[in-house]
Amino acid sequence: MVKLREEIRISPEEMRNAYCSALIEAARKDERIVSLNCDLSSSCGTKAFGKAFPERSFNLGIQEQNACAMAGGLSAAGLVPFFHTFAVFATRRVYDQAFLSCAYAGQNVKIVGGDAGVSATYNGGTHMAFEDVGIMRVMPTITIVEPSDPTMMKKLLPQIAETKGVFYLRMPRKTVYDIYEPESDFELGKAEIIREGSDLTLIAAGMEVAQALRAAALLSDEGISARVVDMFTIKPVDRECIVRCARETGAIVTCENANIIGGLGSAVAEVLSETIPTPLERVGVQDEFGEVGPQSYLEERFGLTPPFIVEKAKRVLKRKQGGAVA
Repeated sequence: MVKLREEIRISPEEMRNAYCSALIEAARKDERIVSLNCDLSSSCGTKAFGKAFPERSFNLGIQEQNACAMAGGLSAAGLVPFFHTFAVFATRRVYDQAFLSCAYAGQNVKIVGGDAGVSATYNGGTHMAFEDVGIMRVMPTITIVEPSDPTMMKKLLPQIAETKGVFYLRMPRKTVYDIYEPESDFELGKAEIIREGSDLTLIAAGMEVAQALRAAALLSDEGISARVVDMFTIKPVDRECIVRCARETGAIVTCENANIIGGLGSAVAEVLSETIPTPLERVGVQDEFGEVGPQSYLEERFGLTPPFIVEKAKRVLKRKQGGAVA
């Protein structure tokens, strides 16, 4: 059962704190869980885990590739390692180690990338992971999860800990919106339809879920009925939900805090092209590098806010109706 909050507003709990509290609870139940950090335990929010389990917390310094390979080794020894760093380092920098030492070796490693997309803010373009979903999605056997609020994080983290395999958990580390009531439940691999609609479907992940809900409200004011789907498991993507929404609404807009190439939009496009060809528009970063700035500016700069979603929705509706699109 999933229940939306009556008012979607900024959460008093940072995502990294929600994550760490859930990891601590999981570790209390499973003594195999260990934490690996690369001089970023404060930034990643895992200091509290180190205090709770000092013998199960390791700081490897600024050597992410070694840390990722070590995670594979710890898994081979029977432990359940959670490897933490910024999303750019958790994907681009350690790709070979994640691929060979973790996925190819069939290990049980959880890779956690903070500061995903524009949430990297003042860390700037060098630290702004737009491509992480795309490059990780082509890694065989990996599961990619992007929770949209603290409630979802706390409900999904135990499932991630209990499910054998390589996971990439993508998240902003600081400010997020509260979307779901605490009693909500979620299942890995199963998307949630969180707002009904008949004219088109907005499929979103992570921080873009709140933006999609706002866009749906704006569209409703214009007499357009938009369904909203939280696709928090990006791989394996929920094909059944995508096909259902395509059949029932006839038009799709994807919304992601990432490069539209290779990410959620590409995953949805692949399903549609193979099953039920449907007009599709993609909201996300348009194949660009990141830059420095506050998150509000970056969301506007890269076209991630409700007005951009509304514009894409109207465009896809015109295509659905057979009209010309410039």
